[in-house]
Amino acid sequence: MIRYVLLTIFVMSCVVSAARAEVRIGASYPGGNIVVEEIERDVVYLHQDLRDTEGWWFYWNFEVRDAADRTLTFRFTNRNVIGTRGPAVSLDEGLTWSWLGYETVHELDGGVAFTYSFPPNQDAVRFAFAVPYQRSDLERFLARYDGSDHLETGVLATTRKGRDVTRLRIGAIDDEPRYRVLLTARHHSCESMASFVIEGILQAILADTDDGAWFREYVEVLAIPLMDTDGVEDGDQGKNRKPRDHGRDYEGESIYPEVAALRDFVPAWSYGRLRIAMDIHCPYIRGEHNEVVYLVGSSDPGIWEEQQRFSRILESLPAPGLPFRSADNLPFGTAWNTGANYTAGTAMPQWVAGLDGVLLATAIEMPYANVGDTTVTPAKARAFGHALAKAMRRYLEISSE
Repeated sequence: MIRYVLLTIFVMSCVVSAARAEVRIGASYPGGNIVVEEIERDVVYLHQDLRDTEGWWFYWNFEVRDAADRTLTFRFTNRNVIGTRGPAVSLDEGLTWSWLGYETVHELDGGVAFTYSFPPNQDAVRFAFAVPYQRSDLERFLARYDGSDHLETGVLATTRKGRDVTRLRIGAIDDEPRYRVLLTARHHSCESMASFVIEGILQAILADTDDGAWFREYVEVLAIPLMDTDGVEDGDQGKNRKPRDHGRDYEGESIYPEVAALRDFVPAWSYGRLRIAMDIHCPYIRGEHNEVVYLVGSSDPGIWEEQQRFSRILESLPAPGLPFRSADNLPFGTAWNTGANYTAGTAMPQWVAGLDGVLLATAIEMPYANVGDTTVTPAKARAFGHALAKAMRRYLEISSE
């Protein structure tokens, strides 16, 4: 964690220099990540903390205090780390977030920056690359279903730093179900929008709807919403973590206790009834293949055929919150999805595809900020999760015919 850095902004008069009130910038809270370099007048120079990341990635999240009624510019010195909807901003210490918009972003001294006018009497404002999702968000979500007969909360493993990794069983958890489904997210800790999609799927399963009732009768879902819980809480990039990240820890002996625990638990739990496994991610910051929702094509022809079949079902559903086209799926051998991408290790979908009974094992990429012209929000990501649940029901029903 990075402790608050006291930054004094000086205002020059024509005769003397007078110090203005101190502005505090820091990241000492769950998910925080920033390195402050220096300040010149009303410009703050800073960059994302890469810590144990191999190479470059773009996650950041920081808080500004005691800047009420000022206008400050934040200039990033380590390439362009601002997404297509500008920074996300929170005025209530991370409870709710909105996009500032890319109109706040501009070039300064050959680099990218954004400018923000702080409201009067606003003690603290947080900014982040995208809308964060922390363990506290998961706890608030689960509290809504406290006492449900169809939700069981447990612990998958204890992390290296002593945190519990939440393991959820949802749906038909009292009797032997007809089907089982595995859901994971945050193998790369910075990929926060994936957790909102998981929330949406779980909402649909627990809802008082026909689809919800069907799941609760026939399907047991195992969900690990925060696989890299340490990285999520510490504000790490997670992607390309040295010596390998959680998303490449599914071969040989797993180095992370939570991955090892999942590999140990799932084969016995599935008991030949595991049909669908989904690992939800977020892609790169922007550009081709990064501003659409897509399934990552398997190198296994049989799994790829099932991915396409599932995608056609999902595409046929009405307005899933965010647009989806099966044509946007990324076949194996295309762009980054090649064998070279997996030299560091095996991903969860590749590992789980080898278990008995599995039909569909896939990663799904959910953009951070936009799907085409549609802005991604937590509500829309949850709505997409509802659509995934509906598509899973239709897929399972068709597969059993």
